[in-house]
Amino acid sequence: MNSKRLLAIDDEPDFMEIVRTVAEGLGYEVKITDKADEFAEIYESFDPNVIVLDLVMPEVDGVELAHWLAHEKSQAKIIFITGHNPRYADAAQDLADKGDLVSVTTLSKPVSLAVLREALA
Repeated sequence: MNSKRLLAIDDEPDFMEIVRTVAEGLGYEVKITDKADEFAEIYESFDPNVIVLDLVMPEVDGVELAHWLAHEKSQAKIIFITGHNPRYADAAQDLADKGDLVSVTTLSKPVSLAVLREALA
């Protein structure tokens, strides 16, 4: 298994393909989904060391997933993505500030390729 594993969850397929392309270009093995139950299953079997997590999706509460990751004591670097109100990012950042998540970066959509590449490096 590749030592660079990225799991991404987002409801925008075009954005997920951009994440996949950039991450694979940096040597990551990539898995993507838009469903919370699939996310948990993939997380357990794939053991990602980077997670790209959209905070606001129609069917999934990204902040709730962030709490789940904290409960799982995830050691992955978390990259929160939001195109909505910054309060969502603040709620997720609070988890990091409390030490419940190891490494957190927050990016706002639209995300430039350079910024995404830098966050994944």
